[in-house]
Amino acid sequence: MTDPNRPDYPGSPNGEPEATDLWAHNSPASSAASAPSAAGHTVWERDVLEKLVFATIKEQRSARRWRIFTRMMWLLVVIGVAWALFSRETATTSKTTPHTAVVDIKGEIAAGNEASAEYVVAAMRSAFEDSGAQAVVLLINSPGGSPVQAGIISDEIQRLKSKYNKPVYAVVEETCASAAYYIASSADEIYVDKASIVGSIGVLMDGFGFTGTMEKLGVERRLLTAGANKGFLDPFSPMSDEQRQYAMQMLDQIHQQFIGVVKKGRGDRLKETPETFSGLFWTGQHAVEMGLADDLGNLDYVAREVVKAEEVVDYTRRENVAERLVKRFGAAMGAGAAKALQSASWQMR
Repeated sequence: MTDPNRPDYPGSPNGEPEATDLWAHNSPASSAASAPSAAGHTVWERDVLEKLVFATIKEQRSARRWRIFTRMMWLLVVIGVAWALFSRETATTSKTTPHTAVVDIKGEIAAGNEASAEYVVAAMRSAFEDSGAQAVVLLINSPGGSPVQAGIISDEIQRLKSKYNKPVYAVVEETCASAAYYIASSADEIYVDKASIVGSIGVLMDGFGFTGTMEKLGVERRLLTAGANKGFLDPFSPMSDEQRQYAMQMLDQIHQQFIGVVKKGRGDRLKETPETFSGLFWTGQHAVEMGLADDLGNLDYVAREVVKAEEVVDYTRRENVAERLVKRFGAAMGAGAAKALQSASWQMR
């Protein structure tokens, strides 16, 4: 008989498995029990793969929609640009019935603004070319601005009046000062409100000087220039007597140009005094007395009583929505280049 206490006995305390345990481990029932576990593992892998596939498809669809949206936006931008360009050429529909044509000059007279020479001249040309326009009224409410822009508009007024033989009237609302009066003086007649601000026939060049403050703070200005006057009007450098004299000569020359335009436009109606061209401004009522304006009146009065065409048609060129979008888009595109240029150590300005 076999001794159950022998070390090699399957059920002995030496740790060897008993025969029944080995049978149970290798039996078909044990293999069948492990089968569901393997099957569950396979199902889990399939679920993960399906989720990955669906996520990839969803991401591709989202990317495709975004591409379509981006292309549509670019298409809208292109359409907007084209519409802006074509609308600028056909801003005003020709109106053959008798009417008074109006062109607004409001705000600062400067390049890029609605009161720029580009916009005002284009509007005036449309008004003069319209056979139904009996006269052109410049409706002015501006504190002034660039003498260059005002000069371009003034010269064009003279040319268009001569070419089309139509009168031009200036109607002042709140303010007609400096460069705005430069333009108004080229009109055949000027009408104002009794409380309007009129005049300021002068030229200025403004700025700041910080040299004294820098000395007190112990700050040294290091400005290197090629050319003795390249740093002219630099606010952190002192102005020499020669530079001051040169600036005054330039201002006086532009001032004389201004005075010449006013004298030519107003003629014998102007009652010149020592203060007329000093840069002072007056109320509309006082301006009529001084000959700077012809009479009191507003747009409706001029259209009804002077032009004899009560119907008013506005020819003013205004920046439309498409043009604003184009400008903003261009500004955004150019921002990076501008920053790169600003960071350059050598500048020509």
